[in-house]
Amino acid sequence: VQLVESGGGLVQPGGSLRLSCAASGLTFSSYGMSWYRQAPGKERELVASISSVGGSRNYADPVQGRFTISRDNAKNTLYLQMNSLKPEDTAVYYCKAAYARLAYWGQGTQVTVSS
Repeated sequence: VQLVESGGGLVQPGGSLRLSCAASGLTFSSYGMSWYRQAPGKERELVASISSVGGSRNYADPVQGRFTISRDNAKNTLYLQMNSLKPEDTAVYYCKAAYARLAYWGQGTQVTVSS
Protein backbone atom coordinates (compact mmCIF):
# COMPACT_ATOMS: atom_id res chain seq x y z
CA VAL A 1 0.00 0.00 0.00
CA GLN A 2 1.26 3.47 -0.88
CA LEU A 3 -0.20 6.86 -0.07
CA VAL A 4 1.67 9.74 -1.67
CA GLU A 5 0.82 13.31 -0.74
CA SER A 6 1.62 16.28 -2.94
CA GLY A 7 0.69 19.93 -3.35
CA GLY A 8 2.30 21.41 -0.27
CA GLY A 9 4.49 24.48 -0.33
CA LEU A 10 4.94 28.05 0.84
CA VAL A 11 1.94 30.35 0.63
CA GLN A 12 1.11 33.80 1.99
CA PRO A 13 -1.60 34.28 4.60
CA GLY A 14 -4.99 34.36 2.92
CA GLY A 15 -3.78 32.18 0.08
CA SER A 16 -4.90 28.75 -1.08
CA LEU A 17 -3.40 25.33 -1.67
CA ARG A 18 -4.80 22.03 -2.87
CA LEU A 19 -3.28 18.88 -1.45
CA SER A 20 -3.58 15.52 -3.17
CA CYS A 21 -3.06 12.00 -1.86
CA ALA A 22 -2.61 9.32 -4.50
CA ALA A 23 -3.37 5.81 -3.24
CA SER A 24 -2.24 2.47 -4.65
CA GLY A 25 -2.22 -1.13 -3.52
CA LEU A 26 -5.61 -0.99 -1.82
CA THR A 27 -9.29 -0.94 -2.76
CA PHE A 28 -9.52 2.81 -2.36
CA SER A 29 -13.30 3.02 -2.51
CA SER A 30 -13.59 0.78 0.57
CA TYR A 31 -11.50 3.02 2.81
CA GLY A 32 -12.46 5.97 4.90
CA MET A 33 -9.90 8.70 4.29
CA SER A 34 -8.60 11.50 6.46
CA TRP A 35 -6.17 14.38 6.51
CA TYR A 36 -4.09 14.98 9.61
CA ARG A 37 -1.47 17.59 10.36
CA GLN A 38 1.42 17.95 12.76
CA ALA A 39 3.03 21.26 13.62
CA PRO A 40 6.49 21.47 15.22
CA GLY A 41 6.32 20.56 18.88
CA LYS A 42 2.68 19.56 18.69
CA GLU A 43 0.79 16.29 18.45
CA ARG A 44 -0.68 15.10 15.18
CA GLU A 45 -4.29 16.25 14.86
CA LEU A 46 -7.22 15.33 12.68
CA VAL A 47 -8.07 17.99 10.11
CA ALA A 48 -10.85 16.41 8.05
CA SER A 49 -12.31 13.04 7.19
CA ILE A 50 -14.51 11.61 4.46
CA SER A 51 -16.39 8.33 4.23
CA SER A 52 -15.62 5.67 1.66
CA VAL A 53 -18.16 6.91 -0.88
CA GLY A 54 -17.90 10.54 0.12
CA GLY A 55 -21.32 10.90 1.64
CA SER A 56 -20.08 11.97 5.07
CA ARG A 57 -17.48 14.66 5.77
CA ASN A 58 -16.24 16.03 9.04
CA TYR A 59 -13.92 18.92 9.86
CA ALA A 60 -11.96 20.10 12.86
CA ASP A 61 -13.23 23.38 14.25
CA PRO A 62 -10.11 25.42 13.27
CA VAL A 63 -10.58 24.61 9.57
CA GLN A 64 -14.37 24.51 9.31
CA GLY A 65 -15.52 26.75 6.48
CA ARG A 66 -12.02 27.16 5.04
CA PHE A 67 -10.98 23.61 4.06
CA THR A 68 -12.85 21.13 1.88
CA ILE A 69 -12.09 17.42 1.74
CA SER A 70 -13.07 15.43 -1.33
CA ARG A 71 -12.20 12.21 -3.10
CA ASP A 72 -12.27 10.74 -6.59
CA ASN A 73 -12.64 6.99 -6.28
CA ALA A 74 -12.12 6.55 -10.02
CA LYS A 75 -8.67 8.12 -9.68
CA ASN A 76 -7.84 6.64 -6.26
CA THR A 77 -7.12 10.15 -5.04
CA LEU A 78 -7.99 12.18 -1.97
CA TYR A 79 -7.94 15.99 -1.96
CA LEU A 80 -7.85 18.82 0.54
CA GLN A 81 -8.70 22.28 -0.74
CA MET A 82 -7.36 24.83 1.71
CA ASN A 83 -8.51 28.44 1.44
CA SER A 84 -7.93 31.53 3.59
CA LEU A 85 -4.79 29.97 4.98
CA LYS A 86 -3.40 31.25 8.27
CA PRO A 87 0.09 30.99 9.78
CA GLU A 88 -1.29 28.55 12.33
CA ASP A 89 -2.10 26.15 9.48
CA THR A 90 1.64 25.62 9.04
CA ALA A 91 2.34 21.90 9.51
CA VAL A 92 3.17 18.66 7.79
CA TYR A 93 -0.04 17.28 6.34
CA TYR A 94 -0.62 13.53 6.18
CA CYS A 95 -3.30 11.44 4.57
CA LYS A 96 -4.60 8.30 6.23
CA ALA A 97 -6.59 5.37 4.89
CA ALA A 98 -8.62 3.29 7.34
CA TYR A 99 -10.79 0.18 7.02
CA ALA A 100 -11.78 -1.94 9.98
CA ARG A 101 -8.50 -2.41 11.91
CA LEU A 102 -6.32 -1.51 8.96
CA ALA A 103 -4.70 1.91 8.76
CA TYR A 104 -2.12 3.33 6.37
CA TRP A 105 -0.32 6.67 6.36
CA GLY A 106 1.42 8.72 3.74
CA GLN A 107 4.82 10.33 4.22
CA GLY A 108 3.45 13.86 4.54
CA THR A 109 3.75 17.13 2.68
CA GLN A 110 4.90 20.41 4.21
CA VAL A 111 2.58 23.40 4.20
CA THR A 112 4.07 26.71 5.31
CA VAL A 113 1.93 29.83 5.61
CA SER A 114 4.09 32.91 5.96
CA SER A 115 4.55 36.37 4.54
